Amino acid sequence: MSCNNSGNASLVQHLYRYIGDTVTIFTTSGGLSGNGFTGVLLSVNNRFVRLLTQMGDAPTHPISGGSETDHGCMPSFGNFALSEGDNLLNSSKKGGGSRLGSICDIPIDRIAAFCHNAV
Repeated sequence: MSCNNSGNASLVQHLYRYIGDTVTIFTTSGGLSGNGFTGVLLSVNNRFVRLLTQMGDAPTHPISGGSETDHGCMPSFGNFALSEGDNLLNSSKKGGGSRLGSICDIPIDRIAAFCHNAV
C-alpha cells in the first residue's frame, strides 16, 4: 500500500492540525488495538503518527536525595536490583519512579478512525 495517494495526503494534513492535542486513533488491526489508542499527538509524517500514550514518572528529589548520609550531595536512587518476574516498565522497586512511559507509532495506512475534540 502506498502512502502517496491523495486520501492519505489529506488525512496527514488533517492529523497535523492536532499535534499537541489528546486524540484517539482506531486502527484496522484486531485484538486490544480494536479499543483504539488515546494519547497526545506528538508528530505526524507521510508514513506514521506518534502518540504519547502514557506519561512517565517525574524524578523524585532531582536535586538532593533526602537521606541523611549523603548530605544532599548525591541523589538517592534506592534499590535497583530487580527480582525475577519484575517488569522494568512498571516496577515500583526502581528508585527513579514507577513508569518509564509509552509511545505508540501508528502507520498512516492502518488508521480506520481519528477522533478529537470539536473545539
